[in-house]
Amino acid sequence: MSALWSVGAGLLLLLLWVRHRGLEAVLVHHRWVFVCLFLLPLSILFDIYYQLRAWAVWRLHSAPRQHAQRVRHIQEQVREWKKEGSKRYMCTGRPGWLTVSLRVGKYKKTHKNIMINLMDVLEVDSERQVVRVEPLVSMGQLTAYLNPMGWTIPVVPELDDLTVGGLIMGTGIESSSHIYGLFQHTCVAYELVLADGSLVRCSPTENSDLFYAVPWSCGTLGFLVAAEIKMIPAKKYVKIHYKPVRGLQKICEKFTEESKKKENSFVEGLMYSLDEAVIMTGVLTDEAEPSKINRIGNYYKPWFFKHVEKYLKADRTGVEYIPSRHYYHRHTRSIFWELQDIIPFGNNPVFRYLFGWMVPPKISLLKLTQGEAIRKLYEQHHVVQDMLVPMKSLEKSIQTFHIDLNVYPIWLCPFILPNNPGMVHPKGNETELYVDIGAYGEPKSKQFEARASMRQMEKFVRSVHGFQMLYADCYMTREEFWDMFDGSLYHKLREQMNCKDAFPEVYDKICKAARH
Repeated sequence: MSALWSVGAGLLLLLLWVRHRGLEAVLVHHRWVFVCLFLLPLSILFDIYYQLRAWAVWRLHSAPRQHAQRVRHIQEQVREWKKEGSKRYMCTGRPGWLTVSLRVGKYKKTHKNIMINLMDVLEVDSERQVVRVEPLVSMGQLTAYLNPMGWTIPVVPELDDLTVGGLIMGTGIESSSHIYGLFQHTCVAYELVLADGSLVRCSPTENSDLFYAVPWSCGTLGFLVAAEIKMIPAKKYVKIHYKPVRGLQKICEKFTEESKKKENSFVEGLMYSLDEAVIMTGVLTDEAEPSKINRIGNYYKPWFFKHVEKYLKADRTGVEYIPSRHYYHRHTRSIFWELQDIIPFGNNPVFRYLFGWMVPPKISLLKLTQGEAIRKLYEQHHVVQDMLVPMKSLEKSIQTFHIDLNVYPIWLCPFILPNNPGMVHPKGNETELYVDIGAYGEPKSKQFEARASMRQMEKFVRSVHGFQMLYADCYMTREEFWDMFDGSLYHKLREQMNCKDAFPEVYDKICKAARH
């Protein structure tokens, strides 16, 4: 009874404090209070619901049968839109706050919302080594489904909640991308409902123009209803080597050298300052030295980027064996390093042991509850950007990031970019090695101003024939956007398939200059 009185008294004091400070002030300056008390428990309930649903679908083997019915329902909605006179653009009916992108999609309020409830794994074809999935299947869901069968996908983008549809219509990358390319390059077929309500399958040999135009199109060519993705055999562990490197030139040389080695299953770099980094390389293995196994995904373990930093501070190399699924989602618990700005004490051992099992809060719930004040604060004083640049421009790119942003840590992830048709390909006629430079956090550059600084960054990226990931804030003009991306195939297909009255152009959907 005394415990209940204590809890009640604590809640009463909290409410009085919130009333005194004002709810908006608490949400902006003490957001951790709201996140810890409300969003973490809600996130757990979300996870439980989706896990129970996935288990029920798997037990009942109902996904393939229901898939056909759901696709027909989508087709019916599109045909109904046509009967109504095609007066408004169409978009998916999924609420904007459910997406992992920090951008708020205001177009949902003005466009015709097509409900797409497709979130199941449909088929695992071991002979073809292909898994067929619906677009709302998440990375966490897919690895949990495939790993017990002895399979995984070649590129498993970091965060659990990233969906197949988002990774195809946008893009996705992982530390295995120096071998396999971006997420789109591991896909072998897509199925889409087009603007006329027809269902079409496309692959490199069937409707190939559409197959190459879909990635990066952000849902402006049709509604993705299924995708076929390559599978590779899974192994129990990733044997990971940590190597601290100092000096920007040496960092770039070492990172480039390791990225070119195909014997490395994984290559990743974390930069903690302009001239300090840890380069990590990993190989898949079924054998491990028991004393060197690190189950980094356990809730009480230190956040991965903090764990890596210990090797830099101690100035020593190291070798560990991390269980494969823990490795694939190693940055999930801390949302890379974004969570330290939301819960400043989140990596404290006491917090990890008592509440770490509830972390991280759902990004979708963070978006839903951020409010206008926090949104503006983040927009002006926070960056979340991934810029894809040729590896040969790595040193110059890091220097530019340092001058314009000065955000650390910086994530470095190499990838191979084949010369395929579509919006994103190398400037020359051959496959080229690129690198994703990820900056997430509060810029320390004294001259940082969100719009001006990001436009300067975008100009630099265009100058080296790089690309900006489209989940993030984009400040380019229409001409600048299509200077960065190759729109020739995209615009041809929009004309051929009568998309212009059905879907907005990708620029109008994602760029700030078009949305404001």
